[in-house]
Amino acid sequence: MKRTRHSVPEIMRILRQAEGGKTVADICKETNISEQTLYRWKRKYGGMDVSDAQRLKHLEEENRRLKNLVADQALHIEVLKEVNAKKW
Repeated sequence: MKRTRHSVPEIMRILRQAEGGKTVADICKETNISEQTLYRWKRKYGGMDVSDAQRLKHLEEENRRLKNLVADQALHIEVLKEVNAKKW
């Protein structure tokens, strides 16, 4: 899995700087991120508190884990149907 450079509190601090009146170019130079990354964070975390953003991140991780679990279960069911369909 891809590891992020910035934690959720750091992202929220950077977004607050952008809302505070600093230019996007200055913020991007200071934090060594692209403008696209800043706007993506704004779209994803805009208007959230740190606790809300951390909760969102936790829920996304749980959702990813559950999707993998469902995919594994579907694969097992498919194999069992295939085995059961054979004539003995």
